Amino acid sequence: MDTYRIEWKPSALKELKRIDKTIVPRIVDAVQSLAANPRPSGVRKIKGASRLFRVRVAGYRIVYEVIDEKLLIRIVRVRHRKDVYLDK
Repeated sequence: MDTYRIEWKPSALKELKRIDKTIVPRIVDAVQSLAANPRPSGVRKIKGASRLFRVRVAGYRIVYEVIDEKLLIRIVRVRHRKDVYLDK
């Protein structure tokens, strides 16, 4: 199986910098593991979106897009679970 390339949206990197520094390594590890398996157990598809998924790390959600044709995973959003689905 081929590995996927990880690409972060600039806005997702900004959100990552605002997160508690003790949790950031866990989030980064979870994102890196998506390269080998973009749909691991525990991942949820976001309703109403064809290629968006979310994975939980502690109280945070990583929202990402899987583009199978390009073997690409684009990290769209990293926020606390209470804020992740609000468009601000």
